[in-house]
Amino acid sequence: MPKVTYIETEGKVHEVDLPLGATFMEGAVQNDVKGIVAECGGSCMCATCHVYVDDAFLDLLPEMEEEEDEMLEGATAERTPNSRLGCQVRASKKLDGIILRVPREQ
Repeated sequence: MPKVTYIETEGKVHEVDLPLGATFMEGAVQNDVKGIVAECGGSCMCATCHVYVDDAFLDLLPEMEEEEDEMLEGATAERTPNSRLGCQVRASKKLDGIILRVPREQ
């Protein structure tokens, strides 16, 4: 199972093994990562699972689709070049070891 490291805004670290195909949002919710609200339950309709992806993994991510891009435009936290919605990226072997930082607000 791929390992995902979530870093909360206050610095608490959660190292989680996610099943292949699970979304990063699901992993955060199931492991009590503070700051991942996931109001819409993974429907790409709220941007409350916004995360900042460690730069070393950006080129390994699947391309962002239009819906995700539009949701991130309305995100409460600042959108940066490494912003993604956790509900739109799934755990995979090539993303093993990925580091995700939670924004201060959702």
